[in-house]
Parts: sequence; C-alpha cells; structure tokens
Amino acid sequence: MDLLNALVAILNFVVIPASAYGAQLALGALGVTLIYGILRFSNFAHGDTMAFGTAVTILLTWGLQAGGISLGPLPTGLLALPVAIALTSVLVLVTDRLVYRHYRRVKASPIVIVMASVGVMFVMNGLTRLVIGVDEIQFADGARFVVSVPQFKAMTGLDEGLALRTTQAITLVLTAAAVWALFAFLNRTRAGKAMRAYADNEDLALLSGIDPERVVRLTWIIATALAVAAGTLYGLDKSFKAFNYFQILLPIFAAAIVGGLGSPLGAVAGGFVIAFSEVALTYPWKKIAQYLGFEPAGLLQLLSTEYKFAVSFVILIVVLLVKPTGLFRGKSY
Repeated sequence: MDLLNALVAILNFVVIPASAYGAQLALGALGVTLIYGILRFSNFAHGDTMAFGTAVTILLTWGLQAGGISLGPLPTGLLALPVAIALTSVLVLVTDRLVYRHYRRVKASPIVIVMASVGVMFVMNGLTRLVIGVDEIQFADGARFVVSVPQFKAMTGLDEGLALRTTQAITLVLTAAAVWALFAFLNRTRAGKAMRAYADNEDLALLSGIDPERVVRLTWIIATALAVAAGTLYGLDKSFKAFNYFQILLPIFAAAIVGGLGSPLGAVAGGFVIAFSEVALTYPWKKIAQYLGFEPAGLLQLLSTEYKFAVSFVILIVVLLVKPTGLFRGKSY
C-alpha cells in the first residue's frame, strides 16, 4: 500500500505537472526551432509574442464571458484562441515586413537579426503591458478538475491523493494534436515540403521555383500559432503575467537547444527533458522516501524552487559544451 501511495505522490507532484509544463515548453520550442531552421536566426521576441497573444486571448475571453458565451466545462479561452492567433499573426507579419525583411534583403549576419529581435522583444513587451497591464490575471473558467484529490481517495482508498486539472489535460491533448498536425503538414503537404527544402538549401530551393516570401509568411504564421497556443495554455494552467513570459524564454530556448536547434522532433523531446529536470530537482522527495520506509532528516530537495530556471541554464551550458548539435543532431550554432 505504501508503494502505491509513493507512486501516486510521484504522479501527482512530478509526472503530471512536469508533463503539462513540458508540453507548453515543447510548443514554444517548436516555434523557436522553426524560425531558426527556416529564417536562420534566434528570435528573442518569441516569449513576448506568447505574452501578447495570450493577452489578446484574455481580452477576447472577457468579451465572450460578458456576452454570456462559454464552453461549459472547458475554458472559454479555447474559443478565443483561434482569433487571438489570427490577430497576433497580423502583428508578427507586419513586424517582419517593417523589420526583418530589410535584413533578409541585405543578407545581414544572423547576429544582426538577433539584435533586431531583441529590440522587437522590448517593443512587444511594452505593447503587451499597455494593452493588459502588469498584474497577475487568472482567466481559466469551466470545470477545475477532471479528477480531484477527494474523488481519487474515495475511488482508491489510498491515503495519497491525485489531482488532474482540466487545464493540464487540455494542455496535453492540444499539444499532441498540434504536434501531429505540424509534422503531418511538414511531411505530407506541398507547402510543408517547400519549407523543409528552403531550410535545407535556400539556393537550391529558389532554383526549384519555391517562393521565398511565401515560405517566410508560413513560417511566421505557424510559429506564431504555436507561440500563442503555448502562452495561452501556460496562462490557463498557471496564470498570466507579462513578465513571466520573458522569464520562460530561457527554458524554451534551452528545450530547443537540448533537443537540437532546427529539429522539430528535438524541440518536443527537449521540452519534456527540461520540464522533468526542473520539477524533479526542485521537488522535496521526503514524503516519497517515507512511503518507501526511509526517515530522512531533511526534505531531500536538491534545489529550492527559486532556482528552477537555473536548472534550464545549467542543462543548456552542458549541452553546448558536450553536444552542440543536441539530442537529435540539429544545426550547430
């Protein structure tokens, strides 16, 4: 019985939250890796694209709620998400035309475009704060739990409870659907194959008649859709605060680099590697040890939760030193 309680505790405090967080990082890292693989620069404005898109989702959600529209047990934000993706994509495409397009035409070095993205990051951050403010916002409505702790205890008779929040379940389902759709698009459609060809060899792709501007537009739209979805799911699962999306950029980049920058499959794997590492290293394992018959003097917590983002940074440095191409042999940098 104690072994089952220990297993439930691990699922409740490590596996489920790390899986949901990993799915959110994976979506964000997919956007980063697409931009790097196709447009050939690291987009530091990606986190603030997530923030702006989530802010638009929240504003639309409030409008729907004021009109008495909801999705019942599901968050109303899911109904607002497609419109938020479309509006944010317009902003990103305008930004590309005003900023990045010039640097592509003059064939600027990647570091120049990276610095331009830093400038865009600050502008988008200020725009997000202007639109929705700096306060923490909870915007998840509908049913809170798929399974709650009291329900689980009543069903199993175990001392340890397990909770699966609706937002966590939605995150996992939507991430799986988005990843499947992206891979199907890249591998089975003409536009997706054109994007892959452009990423592999730009000159050869142009000689083959591929329209580079169409590839660029598709890349921005897909990356924006992934960013806004990731940001909205993160906000539903936790809360929205503009500065948090600036902070989450580090684990997103770490996920992309650990998996292999430029590799979509690596971005997904890297997201879960980073998430499980952060959660496992900052969780106090004392309760688990007690269920297993040990009586530790301390909490068995390797790192305080304040150091969660430091885990991403350490993993990032180790991968850069040991295997710069990442787990799935992405492009070196």
